[in-house]
Amino acid sequence: MTVKRIVANIAVSDIEAARAFYQGILGMDVIMDHGWIVTYAADASARPQVSFATEGGSGTPVPDLSIEVDNLDEVYQRVVREAIAVEYGPASEPWGVRRFYLRDPFGRLVNILGHV
Repeated sequence: MTVKRIVANIAVSDIEAARAFYQGILGMDVIMDHGWIVTYAADASARPQVSFATEGGSGTPVPDLSIEVDNLDEVYQRVVREAIAVEYGPASEPWGVRRFYLRDPFGRLVNILGHV
């Protein structure tokens, strides 16, 4: 048996706010839209993963989502341009990532990261 996909399902009251953040800021593609559920995806070669943690590293809280990007600085500039509050970072971590935390429009703590 092989796990083929892991999907985070997040209850929201405003689907368009998801589009502005996950498509507008992160550049993810809409791969399914039934009106009541919209699914975003990126590179199809990503491996399904789920993490369990007692902290987020460097004394930070555990994020609800971690999203790895290929150009952290580009995403950070979009965040700054849209005046989205950054809660942590950008920080270069001792385990080889550079990252920052922010909250999506629904209050979920999101860890945006890139490997260095």
